[in-house]
Amino acid sequence: MYHICKRELWLHANQIRMEHNSELVAEGKQLHEHAYPQRAERYREIILDGSKIDFYDPYDKVVHEIKKSDKLEHSHVAQVQFYLYLLRKNGIDGATGLIEYPKLRQTQTVQLDETDVPMVEGWIRDIERIVDSERCPERINKPTCRSCSYFDFCYVEEE
Repeated sequence: MYHICKRELWLHANQIRMEHNSELVAEGKQLHEHAYPQRAERYREIILDGSKIDFYDPYDKVVHEIKKSDKLEHSHVAQVQFYLYLLRKNGIDGATGLIEYPKLRQTQTVQLDETDVPMVEGWIRDIERIVDSERCPERINKPTCRSCSYFDFCYVEEE
């Protein structure tokens, strides 16, 4: 969320959830459950510092992240880098990530280099600042807003 919309981040962190209204979220969950049915048996779901990694291969130390489209690829990479940071912070060094786009039949490898660590730590500080703010950030008015589960929340006064 942080790399897409600070407003959505703040709303979600403040327990204002709209995902139950989104067909895209439901479609993403279905893709997650059915694209690789053997995943649940081979890989582990782990929770580190309050973040959930759905598919982690503890033997090869690979985080697998499934995405519907590569439209917001930069945010997908950042998400996996954050997971790799959490793994490293919790004593699991040398992990890598793999973003899988089953509909596109593409994959992308993600690493966390030493030069990436300060960047991720900067994201974390900024996220904490946003979440701790008493005011909700302004809406961003981007094309991605149309498919966001918070669209009605953000644009209700315009209808």
